[in-house]
Amino acid sequence: MSLDRSDVEKIAHLARLAISPDQTERYAAELSNILDLVAQMDSVNTDDVEPMAHPLHMVQRLRPDQATEPDRRAEYQAGAPLTEGGLYLVPKVIE
Repeated sequence: MSLDRSDVEKIAHLARLAISPDQTERYAAELSNILDLVAQMDSVNTDDVEPMAHPLHMVQRLRPDQATEPDRRAEYQAGAPLTEGGLYLVPKVIE
């Protein structure tokens, strides 16, 4: 796909970009190259390619799901003005 000067000016207007007239030809060529690359990638048959979550074959190391600190909720809530059932009570803000 090839873009011309008027296409670049329309794109610049829609994107609210100020492009000087001497740069429009360069941008037209660069955007055309990008669109040609996208068309080239779009033409590749990917029917048998399995989607990947990450481009590298890596496994995320996860730690065991075990409590490592004691439950000190009662200590933390001792200094709170109002608590109920392990929850902090706060004044109603929105009516």
